[in-house]
Amino acid sequence: MKVLAEIKQSVIAGKAEEVREFCRRALESGTAPMTVINDGLIEGMTVVGQRFKANEIYVPEVLLSSRAMNFGLEVIKPHLGSGAQESAIKIVMGTVKDDIHDIGKNMVNMMMEGAGIEVIDLGVDVSAEKFVEAVEKHQPVALGMSALLTTTMPNFQEVIDGLEKAGLRDKVKVLIGGAPVTQAYADEIGADGYGADAVTAVQIVKQYAAKRAS
Repeated sequence: MKVLAEIKQSVIAGKAEEVREFCRRALESGTAPMTVINDGLIEGMTVVGQRFKANEIYVPEVLLSSRAMNFGLEVIKPHLGSGAQESAIKIVMGTVKDDIHDIGKNMVNMMMEGAGIEVIDLGVDVSAEKFVEAVEKHQPVALGMSALLTTTMPNFQEVIDGLEKAGLRDKVKVLIGGAPVTQAYADEIGADGYGADAVTAVQIVKQYAAKRAS
């Protein structure tokens, strides 16, 4: 359908007003809201993610595309049924205690949302207790944590230990990331995965969701 292709290309180009207009036209033509989201908005953000991972585009372009996608979602959401507005895939995200850096986390959040994943963002300087409470409350597929400072990285372990004590460790996948974090460190502390970049993080969470559903 031409209008879906136009939505996709406008998202890629970061043209927010065009995305909003094309989404409106798609709905008026009778296209199902979820089709507009999946075959228009998410298709566009998928391409953006691939180009970002290949270093063909950079953070400013991703931000423009994410903004454009959100313009489209604003048009579509009122047309969704109450049940359809909730993604089947949820992730709790946050920067660990004593760390207030959030640029990387926010980038991951945008890519997650662009892929149709519901993000519960706890913000920065999040205690182990708050992470555990959020996992218990929201029952996400994954818990994503970030740290930029090497001095705050031990707090990953504190959260994992907290999940163990609460009997929740086997109910959620733990994904960690941040500039000083490595796959070796993730393995060392017993995390389930390491997101080297936003696109990889999205792919990992989708894999977790697929395994849970099977």
